Amino acid sequence: MDVSQAVNQRISTRAFLDKQITADEVRDWLATAQRAPSGGNLQPWRVIAVTGAEKQAVIDLAQKKLAEDPRGERTDRPIYPKDLWEPHEARRRRVGEMMYEKLDIPREDKAGRIQWFSRNFRFFDAPLAVFFVIDERMGHGQWAHTGMFMQTLALLAEERGWGSCFQECWGILRPSLKEHFSLGETEMLYCGMAVGYPDPDHPVNQLRAERAEVHEFAELKGF
Repeated sequence: MDVSQAVNQRISTRAFLDKQITADEVRDWLATAQRAPSGGNLQPWRVIAVTGAEKQAVIDLAQKKLAEDPRGERTDRPIYPKDLWEPHEARRRRVGEMMYEKLDIPREDKAGRIQWFSRNFRFFDAPLAVFFVIDERMGHGQWAHTGMFMQTLALLAEERGWGSCFQECWGILRPSLKEHFSLGETEMLYCGMAVGYPDPDHPVNQLRAERAEVHEFAELKGF
């Protein structure tokens, strides 16, 4: 597999096979991703990978907290900006509708949609869950570099035959997860990532989100 193939076939995988990933495989995956770029070689990221009982403990925590308040916990770093503007809001809504169309859950089936969304907090039954941690004192550049590391992991997962899904939804449980993982005083959890072998027959994995054409986001000058 070359890089272009990995980029082209990567999707947000939301259904996984019951097939485990070993600790040695995880260590090799993380070590290889360490070649991702970061300004000044700061490598500002930290990773917590959980499986088995440790993963279940996170799921149980989420179930308890969301039963108390489905909106989660207050955060000064929301997933999306307030009053998201166009064309971004239309894109966000469109990919949601595309997903529910694949799942055959119509708009009027509110309960069905809520039930499906709740699978986020079970990592879509993926065998491996990864959390990304960053120090709150880091600047916007280091957040970008952490994103480069995350993308590198996603592409390396494709090479290994794994699927992945980044999950910013875990941001609504940051305070509880900070305590659960005994993070440092200035550390914060950014987001999660579900990882495993994708279920090729599940309809949700047939979803390919639309992307803007090059002329919509890029200017080429001097050519």
